[in-house]
Amino acid sequence: MRKSVALALGGGAALGWAHIGVVRELQDRAVEIGAVAGTSIGAVVAVCLAGGKLDMIEALARATKPLTPLRYLDVSFRGGMLAGNLVEREVEKHFIGLSLRDLAIPCCVVATDLVTGRSVAMTDAPIALAVRASVAIPGIFRPVAYEGRLLADGGLVSPCPVAEAQAISPLPVIAVNLTGDYEQRARVAGLTSDALAEKISPLGVTRASIGLLLAALSDAHMALHRPAAVITPKLGHIDVADFTKADELIALGREAVDAVWPDIAHLIA
Repeated sequence: MRKSVALALGGGAALGWAHIGVVRELQDRAVEIGAVAGTSIGAVVAVCLAGGKLDMIEALARATKPLTPLRYLDVSFRGGMLAGNLVEREVEKHFIGLSLRDLAIPCCVVATDLVTGRSVAMTDAPIALAVRASVAIPGIFRPVAYEGRLLADGGLVSPCPVAEAQAISPLPVIAVNLTGDYEQRARVAGLTSDALAEKISPLGVTRASIGLLLAALSDAHMALHRPAAVITPKLGHIDVADFTKADELIALGREAVDAVWPDIAHLIA
């Protein structure tokens, strides 16, 4: 009898559509997923997986056009440029009145408490509120006040929630790291060994530097918590803000599973 696994789905904005491909490929290979934790966009896919809504999120992802994200932008002048209410309402439409504890498998949504600087692992919060908090990028979305905490994007301190997945389930954890392809991201930004410093775009340097910070934080997190396996889709050529690349990202997620399949097969044998 095959063993089940838990998934830790990392953050990465638009790159998160790759999570859908990872999950689909695992399911096609008869890997049973018994628990899931998610950070930021990983939280979106996590609740959809745990709640039987993967078809819905895949359809939404594949249908996303350049202007689609504008539907979820509600301007705020306090705590962030966007209030985040429209994001919460969209999630609530699909999980009316449900909390994380109501989902079919254990599911943890990770946010960051801006007061203490610590991660907050939510397992019984309202689903829509939890997701809104986990995707609340500081300075862009207003933080979410909940149970005496001020919550923002979980990726600030837990970019790939391995520890949180380990805490909710004894199953071996497979981490899905969306920020591991830094060298390709640097090349796309024009940062090569023969590049002339004066020719490099400041925006390219900024984007690559943010990518490096996230990659380094994820690497440190993996080294500390040691997941049983790591899936790292090759996404460095795709802009983290481009939500229109779902078809490609889902395919790359599937390919990433294939690349480490021997490790996973050994894990579940």
